[in-house]
Amino acid sequence: MEEILDFFRRLSANNDRDWFDAHRSEWTHVKTRAAKLTEELIDGIGSFDPSVRGLRVQDCTYRIARDTRFSNDKSPYKNWLGIFVAPHGKKSGYAGYYLHIAPKGDRLVGEHMLISGIYCPDATLLRSVREEILDNGAEFAKAIRAAKGFRLNTDNKLKRVPLGFPADSEHVELLKHKDWCVEKKIDEKFLLAEDFVQRAIGEFRKTHDFIQIINRAVQYAYEEMM
Repeated sequence: MEEILDFFRRLSANNDRDWFDAHRSEWTHVKTRAAKLTEELIDGIGSFDPSVRGLRVQDCTYRIARDTRFSNDKSPYKNWLGIFVAPHGKKSGYAGYYLHIAPKGDRLVGEHMLISGIYCPDATLLRSVREEILDNGAEFAKAIRAAKGFRLNTDNKLKRVPLGFPADSEHVELLKHKDWCVEKKIDEKFLLAEDFVQRAIGEFRKTHDFIQIINRAVQYAYEEMM
């Protein structure tokens, strides 16, 4: 893990194509180590969530090159490593388990994190999750509480109740969310521990009920589309 962290620290300070080309062989080595980490996470999470079994590394990881076409930041490379283990892969629309490793100052998240949930779902999935909360809000709230050590992110939230949902619902604050993610900050001591993978899997296990409820709503939405 130290090799991965060190590479991204230096890339963050030297984010240009000349530096990257000069260190491409090092990136190839780091990429191999990251792939092994991804496989270990898939296997470990699959031990308690069968829906992610059989995923490949490429289903859960991202290209290091950034798409800068619509960004003011023209840095060519991502200065972070993200691994998203979700049913049917990272582009499926399902909720999943996300590991974010980044040097301080990363613009995406800004620190090392464990995150479980669904981020920016499309309109159909968004409505289905809200309907699930309306019908089973107590179960949803219980699953959030069961994720000990995690907090529900409230950054992406409406000020008013979404159209078509009751303002007097007991779980109205949850209905206002535009995505649902529980997150836990981790430090480098956590990352560099010999048992890091096992500890990360143990933390993600706490969020399994939360993921199951969201993915029940996602699955229902997909079935309705058929």
